[in-house]
Amino acid sequence: MQHDTIAVIDFGGQYAHLIATKIRRRGVRAEIRQPEDPVEAFEGYRGIIISGSPSLASRGEDSQYTKAIYDLEVPILGFCFGHQEIAQHYGGQIEHGGREWGKADLHIESGHPLFRGLEPVEPVWMSHYDSVVSVGSDFEEIGHTITGEASEHRFAAIGSDSLRRYGFQFHPEVDDTVHGDEMIANFVFEICDCAASWSMEQFLDEQIERVREQVGEQSVFLLASGGVDSTVAAVLLGQAIGPGRLHLLHIDNGLMRLHESAHVLRMFTELGLDRNLHFVDAGDTFLKALEGVAEPEVKRRKIGDTFVDVFQNEAKRLGIEHHLLGQGTIYPDTIETGGTQRSDTIKTHHNRVPIIQEMIEAGRVVEPLADLYKVEVRELGQRLGIEQRALSRHPFPGPGLGVRLLCSRGVQDREGFETMEPQVEQLAAHYELQARVLPIRSVGVKADLRAYEHPVLLSGDVGWQVLLDAVSAITAQVPGINRCVWNLGSEHLARATADEAYTTLDRLDVLREADAIVMEALRRFDLYDDVWQCPTVLVPLSLTDEPGETVIVRPIRSQRAMTATPVELPAVLVSELRDQVLGLDGITALALDVTSKPPGTIEWE
Repeated sequence: MQHDTIAVIDFGGQYAHLIATKIRRRGVRAEIRQPEDPVEAFEGYRGIIISGSPSLASRGEDSQYTKAIYDLEVPILGFCFGHQEIAQHYGGQIEHGGREWGKADLHIESGHPLFRGLEPVEPVWMSHYDSVVSVGSDFEEIGHTITGEASEHRFAAIGSDSLRRYGFQFHPEVDDTVHGDEMIANFVFEICDCAASWSMEQFLDEQIERVREQVGEQSVFLLASGGVDSTVAAVLLGQAIGPGRLHLLHIDNGLMRLHESAHVLRMFTELGLDRNLHFVDAGDTFLKALEGVAEPEVKRRKIGDTFVDVFQNEAKRLGIEHHLLGQGTIYPDTIETGGTQRSDTIKTHHNRVPIIQEMIEAGRVVEPLADLYKVEVRELGQRLGIEQRALSRHPFPGPGLGVRLLCSRGVQDREGFETMEPQVEQLAAHYELQARVLPIRSVGVKADLRAYEHPVLLSGDVGWQVLLDAVSAITAQVPGINRCVWNLGSEHLARATADEAYTTLDRLDVLREADAIVMEALRRFDLYDDVWQCPTVLVPLSLTDEPGETVIVRPIRSQRAMTATPVELPAVLVSELRDQVLGLDGITALALDVTSKPPGTIEWE
């Protein structure tokens, strides 16, 4: 069956594949294309969408793409960088400046079909450094944005009905643009005149066929962590090639949650995938590899390399070293690790270390979920008949607690504090909060670029919305800040000192206990399913007169991991966490991460 199809040109933006996801969920096929694909590759599509990018249109970065697409007689819509490129191609002007982070109000200036069914003012999501300051004669402004109390940005939405070319400075593909789905749907159906004829059932059939073509008569060896992604990948591979040619290896890396491995082995047995289910306790091996390592990227690479070493050794022991490697990689893993040609490296994932990349290039890796987001993986799991309790498990990173156990060489990173601290304190005081810039850094993302910047500790008794407003103001207005945490412990903040600490069994055991306390509390208060993910982080940071470490809890809601919003926890739950977590050995402070994504990533490392 032929399907109307939209091409999404991936310029490396954080949300490129999210565009395709939104289109597919409307029943229309979407395919990812590369900017350098020949113009012939774009023939036959009903429309084209150009994604955002870490590149700057104002400086001509990444400008050598196939611009012959503009000669095609199909509608083209650009988001962020794509918006700027369209404006520039047709005589508009781009300037570096007028940056916007986070929420803004889009004021719609015409009854254009792109905004059919929407309100005159719509909440949208911004993340950009460049701005369109003028448009060509064929274009009109169909929307502008206002950020905060007085900051107006022209040409946030532009269009030319005669050329059928359109642009949005904002990101309609993220859930924070409240009616972004409708905007994309309006382009697909109203502008491109597509028919909805595609479904997830068809995707499943297509992926099973693709797996069979790639694997042939070979077998597959899958690293089965027990998370949603690896579980769905295992069941799909089992259906595609049969359980007899599928080997599952669960590696206990010593970085698992409390009693996690026993649960995982039991689950795969219940799924009927225990015929070739192998288990390796490699905790000591991973601990040795991480001795004396403090840098997050080095830690991730060592964990990834050790995974591969253990996998290869076990494969040799079993006599199946020539099997293909199966992985449950999903698209956020790929984009955050800089796994596409133009994407910036936000953080390295264990399934994208150099050894794995070499295997991918050699065609030795099978990744049936590589184009999907978590919400789609769960939907696919339902189609495969996997029980909901397995699909509803919170996402857990491949490196496990290894990236939630922050390490430090004891260096106090206070670069730029003389500028940041007065700004942060002034903004916090406006919201009746106290603030302290912390002498550590965490990873974040701004305008599709890695932001390795400082967190801010906030203290004070204010309402949830006031707290979020303060966080938004601080992260948007103060350069060098990408994250805010709210103090849940003692109000007496005597100091903020980063202490020397590394990956040890004792620290891991403390983090396991803290994580178990948080998970159990979420279940007891019926919040486990409402909270999409809740990393518990151990930071070697002393905040009181008593030396000790800080636990940070990050409950968030998300659909696809590319954006996330913090979750307000009931006061009684917070009180219980305070009593239990601060009662753990060596823990003297507790804080709640109240940062959205962007600018703060879900994980701290």
